[in-house]
This record gives sequence, C-alpha cells and structure tokens, in this order.
Amino acid sequence: MNGAAESAAPVIDESGHFHAEDAPIELSHYTIEDWISFAFFWALALTVFYQFFTRYVINDSAAWTEEIARYLLICTVFIGIAATTRRSRHIQVDFLYRLVPQRAGRVIATVVDGVRIAFFAYMSVLTWQMMGKMGNYRMTLIDLPMNAVYAVCGIGFVLAAIRSLQVMIENARRGYSVLERPEILIDETL
Repeated sequence: MNGAAESAAPVIDESGHFHAEDAPIELSHYTIEDWISFAFFWALALTVFYQFFTRYVINDSAAWTEEIARYLLICTVFIGIAATTRRSRHIQVDFLYRLVPQRAGRVIATVVDGVRIAFFAYMSVLTWQMMGKMGNYRMTLIDLPMNAVYAVCGIGFVLAAIRSLQVMIENARRGYSVLERPEILIDETL
C-alpha cells in the first residue's frame, strides 16, 4: 500500500462506526464556459422534465418542449466543446506516440495542436457565414430566430479555438502534451 492510504483514518473504527470525511469542494477551476454549459444542461433537464410531466401526468403534451430541448442540447454540446478543449479531455488516440521517438512525438503533437486551432477557427468562420445566409429564418414552433442557436454554436467554436491556442502554448511551455503523456490526465483526476 502507499503511504497516503496507510496514514488515512480508517473508514470503520474498532466499534464498527462509519467515519468518512468529504474532500473540500473546490469550484475555482471551473471557467465561464463550464458554467454556461452547466446552465444550458439544467435548462434542458427542466424542459425534458416538463415535457415528461405534461405528456404522462397531465396527458396533454406541450409541443414546444421537444424543439426547445433539441436546441438546448445543441447549446450544451457546443459550449461544452470549449470546456473539454481547455482540459484536453477530447477523445484521442495516443498509441502512435508510444511507437515513435520522443522528438517525433513532440513534432506530431505540435502539428495536432495547430490543426485543432485551425479547425475550430475555420468552423467559427463557417458558422458566422451560415448565420448570414440564414437571414431571418425562424424556429418551427417558437417564434425565435434560428440564428440564436447558431450564434451559441459559433461562440462555442470561438471559445474552443481560444482554448486550443492556450493548450498549445501550455504544451510548448511544458515540453509535452497529453497525447505524449496521457497519464497526466489520470494524475490530475486523482
């Protein structure tokens, strides 16, 4: 066993009483995109609950909830992209980095960082161009502009591009990325 586990107080004492202490709650590492995505998620949850309630309890389904729930899910995902980019929590394949020399792995990881920034920046531009072509297109059941949903998507892409640039700078300072050393994510989680 490791020293930390041995020095911790036992969970059950000699008399059989359960003792546990919660770790202190630390919210300072969450950023604005985390909280915005969290708010969209709870708005989505409340909308789906209302839909369930009106459909199965009242037996008079609210038609607007399905459309709004769809758009809230889209908003949650696209703002969440920036939050996961900041923490390098996207799906990634790091097997290649085990096969190539360390220097080549560093070069490949830097190229991946650059491609990620370019991708999110390009998606931002395409989203804004699409918004211009959409004009005054409205939602189906709710009389709101569809550009509101696409604006959230565009903001998510812009934030993801900014966060990708920050991740690239941090990787350059550190001298390695999560792709090269995926175990650092496990260490951060523990």
